[in-house]
Amino acid sequence: MSGPQARRPSVVDTIQSTDAFIRGAGRSFLVTLYTALRSLKLYPLENVQVQKSLDDLAGSVGQILLREREIELRVTGEFIFVNSTRLRLDLDNYASFSHVLGILRAVGVGVVHATDGADRREWTSFLSLLLAVSSRDSANRSFELANRMRDAGVTHIAVEPPMETEVSEEEEERVKEQSKRTYQRSVAVTKEVINSVRMGRSASVKKVKRAVQAIVDQVLSSETSLVGLTTLRDYDDYTFTHSVNVCIFAVALGRKIGLGKLQLYDLGMAALFHDVGKSRVPLDVLNKDGSLDEEEWRIMQAHPWLGVLTLFGLRGYGEIPFRSMIGTYEHHMKLDMTGYPKAMRARQMSIFSKIIAVADGFDAATTRRTYQTTPIQPDSVLKEMLENPRRGYDPILVKAFINLIGVYPVGTAVILDSYELAIVTAANPVPEAIHRPIVRIVSDPTGTIMYPGHVADLAEQDASGAYLRTIIKVTNPDKYGIRVSDYFV
Repeated sequence: MSGPQARRPSVVDTIQSTDAFIRGAGRSFLVTLYTALRSLKLYPLENVQVQKSLDDLAGSVGQILLREREIELRVTGEFIFVNSTRLRLDLDNYASFSHVLGILRAVGVGVVHATDGADRREWTSFLSLLLAVSSRDSANRSFELANRMRDAGVTHIAVEPPMETEVSEEEEERVKEQSKRTYQRSVAVTKEVINSVRMGRSASVKKVKRAVQAIVDQVLSSETSLVGLTTLRDYDDYTFTHSVNVCIFAVALGRKIGLGKLQLYDLGMAALFHDVGKSRVPLDVLNKDGSLDEEEWRIMQAHPWLGVLTLFGLRGYGEIPFRSMIGTYEHHMKLDMTGYPKAMRARQMSIFSKIIAVADGFDAATTRRTYQTTPIQPDSVLKEMLENPRRGYDPILVKAFINLIGVYPVGTAVILDSYELAIVTAANPVPEAIHRPIVRIVSDPTGTIMYPGHVADLAEQDASGAYLRTIIKVTNPDKYGIRVSDYFV
């Protein structure tokens, strides 16, 4: 179109166009970068596959440099930005993104900056040096990498350490208190809704929405503090705390795989309502000690479709996304459809249902209930979820969940080779140190219990490169008279 009616591209149009270009070209850059790193690690430089991967990388780099004149790859927390545009993580590129994140963190690199002139030779040298330094035990790997790049004549690619973010004790305490309020309000709202449904009264869906929004906002701003509160498992209020825990785990896992904020709201609603059908299961069945008989099990297996009927009834009191209903219906179906309810025709579980199934399975197995008075240790639960296909979980999501909460999940009690007792408080942010979580030491070597104890990073090493502390085994905190939740409130 020309003439007076022609509309010139606005600043917003230009920004959106640039973002769209970077999202596509940036994903291609990350995938080819991952492929080149893997090829260089496995094969010699002259290998045909290595040469092809370097050609592909040079092509994706050239595409961005031609338009942008520079490439800035920045790592911030769990996210990767290319030229200030956040790249979306999904199941298709999860392996490549995680691998690149892991190597950059292992070397202590937060930013990779390339300018016009960064040719195939420089990228080959840079990646080779990056792999070499990542396997070393030197104290300052990023400094060593920068020096070796300079010596190799890599002048158009530069690296920088990640930005330091200091959090004051006052700010940490404020976040902790806010997380506790969010958790307690969510449990209270869940209890109110489920009891209202059980009694046949109207329930406030708006309250549930506000609770879910608070959980999503808290996970986005301070994931660790809220995930830590999932250790507050209440035996008497299992149904309500379980629903909130599943919501927290599901939202955190959804964030891990790159879902947007609005998607996380819908996922949170689905997760919080996933067991709402149990409000229609008789209490004598729901709270029965010991195993259920055949008829009682049939009643219990009806809770997914009873939940859908319940949610349809609640739609009159506020908008509930249909995806929430699908999650309620499908979360026990299993990937191969051998679960329940039985599928009447060929179908595949939705991504929400798969996420909720992982969160639900983990929290249920690690919680003491009427028919499970001894919960299974978290590390054993994760191992079973990952290695036993009969459990029916999506293996990629289980791996993402393990990366989220660690091999030793938050709340796990462990014995260290220093003879100290510790409680895991967070997964190590460095993927290569996933077996070495952040812990709180709660006893001295003589066995004297301490409160609140002190935090230690099990990846910390001495001057010779030896680890200061290492986990010997997982233990039951009840043996030591310790209530894990006391260290998170």
